Amino acid sequence: MCQLLGMNAAEPTSFSFSFRGFAKRGGCSDKHCDGWGLAFYEGRGLRCFTDPAPAAHSPIAALVEQYPMKTYSMMAHIRYATQGSGGTLENVHPFSREMWGIQWCFCHNGDIPKFSRDDCPGLGRAKEQNTEHMSYNPVGDTDSEAVFCAILNSLKAEFLALPTLPVLHETLQRLCCEIVQDFENETIFNFLLGCGQYTLFAFSWPGSRPNSSVWNGLYYTLRRPPFTTASLIDCNYTMDFSKTNKSTDAVAVIATKPLTKDEVWIEVKRGELILFDKGLPYTVPTDCQKIEKQGRGLKTKCKSMQRIRDVRKLSPSVMISKESSDEEDDSSLKESEPNQSPIIVADITKAMKVLHHDSDTISRLIEI
Repeated sequence: MCQLLGMNAAEPTSFSFSFRGFAKRGGCSDKHCDGWGLAFYEGRGLRCFTDPAPAAHSPIAALVEQYPMKTYSMMAHIRYATQGSGGTLENVHPFSREMWGIQWCFCHNGDIPKFSRDDCPGLGRAKEQNTEHMSYNPVGDTDSEAVFCAILNSLKAEFLALPTLPVLHETLQRLCCEIVQDFENETIFNFLLGCGQYTLFAFSWPGSRPNSSVWNGLYYTLRRPPFTTASLIDCNYTMDFSKTNKSTDAVAVIATKPLTKDEVWIEVKRGELILFDKGLPYTVPTDCQKIEKQGRGLKTKCKSMQRIRDVRKLSPSVMISKESSDEEDDSSLKESEPNQSPIIVADITKAMKVLHHDSDTISRLIEI
């Protein structure tokens, strides 16, 4: 199967050390020869490199390895084709799409029986929509791209405004459970999902393919002060991070298999969804509120999706919160004190369906 590499950091950080060892697995130290790709964030932009050639022999991969690029968040993928033909650019990960004025990217390792057919099912609220009117559709032939599009379609159907990170974490966890449901024993579903320059999600539903002893899971290691040296498994190369990193640096590296032989690697638990921010893992949705308070939640210039200033929510699945820059004390908005301020929504008809009989809140809806 394929292999994944991800990195998330507190400060803009070079990924060349990890990518050097990872690329060797694309045709040198391992057999993942059906293409490779890499994506990393630069501000609101997403820079992508994809190549249907083996990573170990790709001039583009060599350029990326040597070029001094730094980022808060990145992902890479080397492919061993199981679905969709190998050596074709349209099937090379990571896949990317724009949603809500945010660049999303995704790469996957495994088999997803529920998405191995041409008639890919909808997820969550998107199941109520006609498949012909879905916003996101796969270009290539992989179950990976199909499930990525299904996740985005579901999120778009779910939210009227940008969700907070705790709500996004909870929603993605629910969608992951839906994806493996009814095929728990046959499914192998490990992925990385980027949604903006700070935020990287990792999920693991590990396993081995029939008649194979190769374990397909997901591992991560945390690099924090005091920094030490690390040696790559796939080539003779060592880095002394105490000479390259500052005291404010913190880095999380995620991979299908450990990349170094002298660091502690933690396996992601079966069914566990982790949000990485500033090089730290968050496994519980409510803990992600800390990130929101630091102003590192989802951000967009799309006015129709920006969060409103009313902290009350439309429903448990449609969370609308204040902008992180708003310093108003939440305690001033109590249920005992009626709030008559308007609620701005992108689709008033859809919001009314969600609210049902809450006439007080419906009366304050304003569509933009």
